[in-house]
Amino acid sequence: MEFKEIKKLIKENAPEGKVTKVDLEGPRVVLYTKDLPFFIDNNKEIRNLSAILKKRINVRSDPAQLMEVEAAEKIIWEIIPEEANIIYTDFDPYFEEVFIEAEKLGFVIGRKGATLDEIAKKTGWQPKLLRKTPIDSDTIRSIRKTLLESSEERQKILRNVGKTIYRKRSADCDWIRVTPLGGAKQVGRSAILVQTPESNILMDCGIDAAASGDSRFPDFRAAKLAIDQLDAVIITHAHLDHTGFLPYLFKYGYKGPVYCTEPTRDIMTLLQIDAIDIGLKDKNELPFSSRDVRSIVKHAIPLDYGEVADITPDMRLTLYDAGHIIGSSVVHIHVGDGLHNIVYTGDIKFGDTRLLEAANFKFSRVETLIMESTYGGRHDIQPNRRTAEEQLTKIIKDTIKNNGKTLIPVFSVGRSQEVMMVLENRHWHKELDIPVFLDGMIWEATAIHTTYPEYLKEDIKRRIFNGHNPFLAENFEKVNGVKHRYELIESPEPCVILATSGMMTGGPVIEYFKNFVEDEKHTLAFVGYQAQGSLGRRIQNGIKEVLIEKNGKTAALKVNMNIETIDGFSGHADRRQLLGYAKKLIPKPKRALLVHGEAEKCMNLAMSLYSMFGIESSAPQNLDTVRLV
Repeated sequence: MEFKEIKKLIKENAPEGKVTKVDLEGPRVVLYTKDLPFFIDNNKEIRNLSAILKKRINVRSDPAQLMEVEAAEKIIWEIIPEEANIIYTDFDPYFEEVFIEAEKLGFVIGRKGATLDEIAKKTGWQPKLLRKTPIDSDTIRSIRKTLLESSEERQKILRNVGKTIYRKRSADCDWIRVTPLGGAKQVGRSAILVQTPESNILMDCGIDAAASGDSRFPDFRAAKLAIDQLDAVIITHAHLDHTGFLPYLFKYGYKGPVYCTEPTRDIMTLLQIDAIDIGLKDKNELPFSSRDVRSIVKHAIPLDYGEVADITPDMRLTLYDAGHIIGSSVVHIHVGDGLHNIVYTGDIKFGDTRLLEAANFKFSRVETLIMESTYGGRHDIQPNRRTAEEQLTKIIKDTIKNNGKTLIPVFSVGRSQEVMMVLENRHWHKELDIPVFLDGMIWEATAIHTTYPEYLKEDIKRRIFNGHNPFLAENFEKVNGVKHRYELIESPEPCVILATSGMMTGGPVIEYFKNFVEDEKHTLAFVGYQAQGSLGRRIQNGIKEVLIEKNGKTAALKVNMNIETIDGFSGHADRRQLLGYAKKLIPKPKRALLVHGEAEKCMNLAMSLYSMFGIESSAPQNLDTVRLV
């Protein structure tokens, strides 16, 4: 639908004289009015327009109707009850929003949104609620500051995106093709290009942290696609193997939108900034800077689960819960006028966890499924969650008896919080009375989790809202800097240490490991996937000696510490769950492309999907182009 058609439909269907201007901000339509109270009291009018346009509509006051900031602020503080404990209010004149940060948002919202409606009616400003983070977060604070300070620039960006989305089609949508630029028959550097005669979109844009040279990055040169020809980038989740190369796009000319959930935006910002810092420390500088990361924040268009958004003239996007990490998404793309539907799982978990709900499997239509295969091999069966938790508990107890420390390499996002919830549960039930130290970005990532409790499992969400935040359990302690780390290393007291990085490719886990590795009383416990080529995989495979830098020199250290692998904690679906997902998927797809797995696993899963469910399945290589229509 072109913008002129949108304006025509609004003119024909909106209450006469109530709409003074129609504008675009990304996929959303903005209506300006001199009578905001009318639309608040008659919200069915907007629902009707939204149904006709099949688009999300925002209503704003005509700028002349906005109350002066000082007067509006006074009224807002008078309307909102003291129990809300407002932290601050701030005004954005470009989007006509007032940011209200408070500890208890329920009091700000009021019964059925009555308080919010009263604020908008009396001041003309639309309230935008910000939850005070239970754990202070530099990332959240920085992102909120960037969004407010760049509001004029962001509005221009969104208007340009809107014009691009609702442009006149230059070609009929009579073919669709998919090309993996990375992440096919490998785990790492996920990037999948989807093209029609009209559109070019990229799903994920990651790096392979365990690789070196150009093989770390997606291969854009071979795709023969200029970066500035991309219409949109969709990010399934924040891990660097799906987002680590995104800042590069902005450095080299991309100016388009990035679609993801709000937690994904915040966590990928954290991980990208950290990757830059690690690159500088390790003299392995990445080809982008923090300025490019800030550009992503400005160009990000967060979508809620289930929200339908036009992203090009012939593509419509919806995100659904993937169950992998907080904010992770299964991508559904409707192409053409009912021509074809693609579901891209990204990374999914289709089983029980303490942190998140299982991946969504119900869609309106699916013709092609693009699915991860990390644990798609014939023997990739993980134990159930209860068994895994009992195994971890026993390992820690045995290490305590040896007067040793249990070192758990984890990604800062996902596995860290999952293991934290297990250890909190064991502490609550008095099974493990031992301090748990969190080193690396784990605490900062956990702070972001507590900012978005609505994305967590129901019982955790309820506990946070009721003031019993499980992430603030008394047995958790943040490691504050290098001095604290070495005090912990030298301490004779048993403890559990969660430290990044999860595959032991860098980060503070290496400092602990090289000090513990030759002492048999300590334990190294793996709870997540270890990629080929990573130090974690080599240790897992049983190497007896590691070459590692210690005290400024490269030393050969004997691996004497106890090495354990607990398979049930992965954020990825195992083989049974992947097959179960394909079996339950509604409706059943005609075709499946298997990616994000070692070559043998991808091919094995492809054969199983065909033999068990009759789904035409294949495992493409990077740069193989598959025509879907």
